[in-house]
Amino acid sequence: MGSAVTWLSIVLIGLGVGDLVRSSSWSRARLVAHITTPVVVAVVAVLTDVDAWPDVIALMLALGVAAAWMELSRRTQRTGHGALAALGTFAVLVAGLIGFSGAASTPGGPVASWLSWADLPGTTTPSPARLLVLAGLVAFNIATANVIVRLVLLAIGALRPDMVAAAASPAGLSPASPAPPGQPADRLKGGRLLGPMERLVILGLGLVGEFGAAGIVIAAKGLLRFPEIQAAARNNAAGGYTGGPAGIDDVTEYFLVGSFVSWLIALASLALAA
Repeated sequence: MGSAVTWLSIVLIGLGVGDLVRSSSWSRARLVAHITTPVVVAVVAVLTDVDAWPDVIALMLALGVAAAWMELSRRTQRTGHGALAALGTFAVLVAGLIGFSGAASTPGGPVASWLSWADLPGTTTPSPARLLVLAGLVAFNIATANVIVRLVLLAIGALRPDMVAAAASPAGLSPASPAPPGQPADRLKGGRLLGPMERLVILGLGLVGEFGAAGIVIAAKGLLRFPEIQAAARNNAAGGYTGGPAGIDDVTEYFLVGSFVSWLIALASLALAA
């Protein structure tokens, strides 16, 4: 049998690529993302020889749930509403793939042949199952995790749904689109780039056992953001923001919640990779 996260890893690779595609400003990004995700899943499954009937059935069902996740999360990012439904769909996807993972095939195929041939760095050659897990978690943390963080912020009101809806174009607001004026995100720039970088650094350091260094990365983020939060406080004391109604409490909540959700995602990824 395969790893407990073999199916999940394959789906996360496809979903991560799909979410990365739809985060672009390209007008056809939504359609291309829905095509890209199943294609990537199929290619990875064939290359790792995870293509027995139980695998095919499980991956097809998972792709249906993944498509629902992509549409629900897209709608939420357009309207600002329905975040819990989208997050619940993703939770069902993860739980279902892990819960029935005992029927997954053992990864092998061309990827296993390549790993035995390639002289990869390290003392031991990683197994195909291990490679799948790492690839899935990297893809997930680059794109999909950003969507999850944004949905959580919408669910608790750290991002205002009315302003999200006002900023959405008729074609839909992509995850890469800027937040509307007056949102706390306007005070703290670069979060959608820093978030994936931070999660990948924490994941990488955790995998090599450098947990202390990972803690330093977390602390450094707070120190780097502190001047911006102070500036927000000074602007608020001086009579408000020129860019909108976001106050210091809103900015602090946005920063703390977004950061903690991002860190929890990185730690959960590390637990799956252990």
